[in-house]
Amino acid sequence: MEPICSITSACATQISALLSPPSPNQIQEYYHNIFSSTHCNSITVKQDDNFGKGLYAATDFKEDELVLKDQMLVGAQHSFNKIDCFVCSFCFRFIGSIETQIGRRLYLTQLRANESHDCDEGSSSKSSKNYHQMDSSDEEESTWQCSSGSSKTKVPLPEGVVESLMNGQLKLPYSEKFSLPPAVPCHGGCGEAYYCSMSCAEADWESSHSLLCTGESCDPRRREALLKFVKHANETNDIFLLAAKVISSTILRYHKLKANCLAEKGKNVASCVSDHPNFSLLLEAWRPITMGYKKRWWDCIALPDDIDSSDEASFRMQIKELAFESLQLLQTAIFDKECEPLFSLEIYGHIIGMFELNNLDLVVASPMEDYFLYIDDLSNPDKEEAEKITQPILDALGEDYSTSCEGTAFFPLQSCMNHSCCPNAKAFKRDEDRDGQATIIALRPICKGEEITISYVDEDLSFEERQASLADYGFRCRCPKCIEEEP
Repeated sequence: MEPICSITSACATQISALLSPPSPNQIQEYYHNIFSSTHCNSITVKQDDNFGKGLYAATDFKEDELVLKDQMLVGAQHSFNKIDCFVCSFCFRFIGSIETQIGRRLYLTQLRANESHDCDEGSSSKSSKNYHQMDSSDEEESTWQCSSGSSKTKVPLPEGVVESLMNGQLKLPYSEKFSLPPAVPCHGGCGEAYYCSMSCAEADWESSHSLLCTGESCDPRRREALLKFVKHANETNDIFLLAAKVISSTILRYHKLKANCLAEKGKNVASCVSDHPNFSLLLEAWRPITMGYKKRWWDCIALPDDIDSSDEASFRMQIKELAFESLQLLQTAIFDKECEPLFSLEIYGHIIGMFELNNLDLVVASPMEDYFLYIDDLSNPDKEEAEKITQPILDALGEDYSTSCEGTAFFPLQSCMNHSCCPNAKAFKRDEDRDGQATIIALRPICKGEEITISYVDEDLSFEERQASLADYGFRCRCPKCIEEEP
């Protein structure tokens, strides 16, 4: 049965306004403010009538030169990845210590293994499609497993070792050379969010977490509802957690704008509290989200390989019903009457669709790889002494000891980049890039005024395969490579 959302019909006019594309002036103003705040003058955003927004070089770039580092608008670590990687919930840097990372991972892995007797450990899922993945070079991939001999079969550690790693009693040799920021807990007491600094903790609280925190200080009914929402997202698709962050951040921006308006107007607040001006403030709070290309999730999600085309309508209806179920749980938890249109299924579907079409994989390399490689490169007798302690730990971790932090994020500048099957840039993490920012590197020299492009798909695929993959985006590629290869 078709999900019926009463807010969608009741707020149709406001929803239409929220989903209207921004004007050229609004686009220029928004990106001008980003460039000004980041002191970035090497790139610019231009609007094209045929292709929409695009990112252009304002200066010449050399091959392998950094084009931009883009701070995410909203992002989240994948639920399944939280066992392997302990990172800042705002900037996604690894936190704690090498010992904390190893001890926590071993403890949670064992806990998950014990629980898997009763339930399927793979219940969490990534967002349904991660289109633009951060690459790593062949050179980096060749060093992914260190040569000190991590075994294929994990070997348990003696009793008490994991606890000693977690509580700081066991200090690993040379770990001080790989110091990490201390873990700062969420001051709401949720026990889920940790940060690399107070500034990250405060920034996350102000941007969205204050509405999504499940700490004991939260109203019990709201906390229960939030926990149900998070559980549903973890068991179905954690892309819903990103949508919740977007709605929460918009609500908080709205109330901040309203407070500023009231402060400026003083007693003469009539223009700030009537329905129409309130909605104008909501439009302003929503502005960053208007910059992302959006289609409804159930319309743009690619049909899985195991779904026959004759069952497509049924599949898309199931996706819509799943989104509505998630929305109802979120609405119970954080509904705000002044921001009511945000809780419509139409808006929720477009938010999730924005991630489906604009997201970039969030990848931050683990410091454990560097640590164990350092031990492996030591000269004897230092290496032999160190490995007496580190080798059993490496054997317990197994071959996948250096799992990266993985998630999904929306980046305001990267999302403007158009596709080409012969791109001149790529999303790429360098050794020094150890946070959640998007890093774009030039693949070849780029001239001033040239559009900066990336590939949304594997450009080594055949012409037919590339066009089929790009059909999900709603366009047919006419880049030079496709024109040349078209039959």
